[in-house]
This record gives sequence, C-alpha cells and structure tokens, in this order.
Amino acid sequence: QPTGAITSLLGTSTGIPSPPAQVAVGIPADMLRRRPDVRSAELAAVSQCARIGVAKADLYPRFTLFGTIGTQTTSGAGSLSGNSSFGDLFGANSLFYAFTPQVVLPIFNYGRIENHVRIQDARFQQLLVGYQSTVLRAAQEVEDGMTAFLRAQEAAGFAQKASAAAARSVELASIQYREGAVDYQRVLDAQRTLPQEQNTLVPARESIATNLIATFKALGGGWEIRTGQPYVPDSVRIEMQDRTNWGNHFSTPATVTVEGVTSNP
Repeated sequence: QPTGAITSLLGTSTGIPSPPAQVAVGIPADMLRRRPDVRSAELAAVSQCARIGVAKADLYPRFTLFGTIGTQTTSGAGSLSGNSSFGDLFGANSLFYAFTPQVVLPIFNYGRIENHVRIQDARFQQLLVGYQSTVLRAAQEVEDGMTAFLRAQEAAGFAQKASAAAARSVELASIQYREGAVDYQRVLDAQRTLPQEQNTLVPARESIATNLIATFKALGGGWEIRTGQPYVPDSVRIEMQDRTNWGNHFSTPATVTVEGVTSNP
C-alpha cells in the first residue's frame, strides 16, 4: 500500500497496546515456513534440484522418428483432361508412407554435459546452504524476539514497582512536610524522582509490545492473510484475462504445498 494509507491508523493515539502476559507460538518450525524469505529460498533450492535431472537427461541417447504418410496418383498416359486419375487418389493402391528413425548419442559432448551436470549440482548445493542459512537466521530472529519479550516484561515489572514506590515517596514526603518533620527540599526531590521513574516505565512497556510484534513477524505472522483467497486481486485478474485466455486458473483459491528439500537429486 502507499505510505499515505497508514495515516488513518496514526491519526489518533490509543496508547501503548497491552499484550498478553503469555503468548502461544505453536511449533516454531512449522510457523517459520510461512515466512516469504524461507519459502522463497526453499522453492529456489527445489527448482534447482529439478534442473540437475534435466541436465542429466542429456547424457542418455535420444530416439527420434520422422515419418510421412499420404496418398498419391499419376495421370494416365494419353489422357487429355487427367480427370480419370482423381478417382484413384483415395484408393487402396494410392497410399504411401515413409519412416526414418534417428538416434543421437552424446559421445563427443559427454564431457561437456557432465561438466554441466556438475555446475547444476554446485548451484543446488549453494542454494541449499543459502536455504539453511535463511532458516537459521529466521530461528535466530524468533529466539531473539521471544527472549526480548520476556526480558521486557521483567524490566517493565521492575519499572512499575519503582514508579509506584516513587509515587508513594512523594505522598509520604508531602505528609511529613505538612507535619513539619522535613523541609520542602525533601518533597522537591521526591517529585523530581517520580517523572524519572515514569519515563523509565513508558519505554519498558513499549518494549513489550514492539518485541511481541517482532516475534510475530519472525514467525511469519500476517503472511497467511490470503489463505482461501484468489491468486490475484480481481482488478489484476480482469486485466490479465483481457490480454490472455487463462481459463479457470484464477477460480481456484490459492493453496501452496511446499515439500521438504532433499539433497539427493
């Protein structure tokens, strides 16, 4: 969406969100696969694995069969019009055919084809390592988000207690001043400490919400919003169908099944 679309959300302040104390994240390994970067790296490795098989197919012989089939006739000798020959065009004796088999053996290009297979396999290994790195980085982001969320809750608890103690200190200092037990400097010191503790509490509460959002993002939250929806929006679908006959390819809800990556091509 354009950047201006968020103006309505930021127009009014509703305060810092209050996340729950406990969050059920399910099975992180399954939820991580919803992330676009993980799915993209996985499918890239799968497609490259298939290219190894395509490259290996060039190592085997190719058999090709060319053929021609039809009918023929010739004009009779001494015929002036030649019309008498068209009657034999579809007769049994007018059928002719020819077949030519062809076999291609990659004898002289065998080394080049083998090197091409090795190149495809090396690219697959590169993408496989990249996929593993993407998964590890995603798992790191999840662990960092969950740990920061828990630590932020602890810090907010300490800050809440400190803020409450500072407010109680202001109250007690005011009572003592009215009773003549202390001077007004004690009240000023207590009032000065209270905003400092409150300023510490606000970022701590904010950190809880932001770290929870980071955890949801790391787990791929929000990317399943198109589950059960068409592949493309209606406006895009109409535009594409005006150019090309897509049949019923856009009528089926979008369902993606991702198989695991295997290192054995």
